[in-house]
Amino acid sequence: MTLEEAREFFKQDRYATEATGIVIDEIGENYSKVSLELKNHHKAAGDHVMGGVFYTIADFAFAVATNSPEHLTVTISANASYYRQPKDGKLIAECRMCKEGKRNCFYESTVTDGQGNTCVKVAFTGAHIN
Repeated sequence: MTLEEAREFFKQDRYATEATGIVIDEIGENYSKVSLELKNHHKAAGDHVMGGVFYTIADFAFAVATNSPEHLTVTISANASYYRQPKDGKLIAECRMCKEGKRNCFYESTVTDGQGNTCVKVAFTGAHIN
């Protein structure tokens, strides 16, 4: 799938693309890179980025790395480790395959800020549904 085909397919993921504002920057075999310009609506009451925003970008990166119109994968478990708040107004998530099985797959999304500081890591176990 090309980058433009991925963007067209995943614009149906309206929560990630419309409500949250995540953009697909790169795709490759078992890999994706997505980004988000942080806005005020991404912040919690304490004026920090809400944990769900970090998870959403990591999860969307997983979806882009593992799905296509012909091959669908769903998350069956995820484990997030939160390290720090971003130092600037951007989040970047890169997702890479750790192991591919016949029915299940294992990926890790690393979320960094625009300066390259690791903010969150999420380990995903997925199940291939077709």
